[in-house]
Amino acid sequence: EVQLQASGGGLVQAGGSLRLSCAASGFTSDDYAIGWIRQAPGKDREVVSCFSSTDGSTYYAPSVEGRFTISTDNAKSTVYLEMNSLKLEDTGVYFCAAVDGPHSLRILTRWGPYDFWGQGTQVTVSS
Repeated sequence: EVQLQASGGGLVQAGGSLRLSCAASGFTSDDYAIGWIRQAPGKDREVVSCFSSTDGSTYYAPSVEGRFTISTDNAKSTVYLEMNSLKLEDTGVYFCAAVDGPHSLRILTRWGPYDFWGQGTQVTVSS
């Protein structure tokens, strides 16, 4: 079974940067996708970024486009989310989640289709 371990959250001032890591294991297919989903206080979960192993394609939510970068280190089986120019509204719990098998990245811009979830890591952006 796919297992995901997110880390790297913390407290940062607005304008600062953080890098989140998601250690992934247990994939049974060469086609998989990993997403970063955040839950801000009082709001629904939002897919901020996702990556498809099928063709290396990525997705960014409009709210983070140009500020966040998703990347992978296959040797370490880890997916990163580099977050720059952080804003107060980036505060929330960040989860990494995955789909193991053929998928459509278009569908994975919503959090519902993700089958496997790691525990969240808290990101707090202060003024």
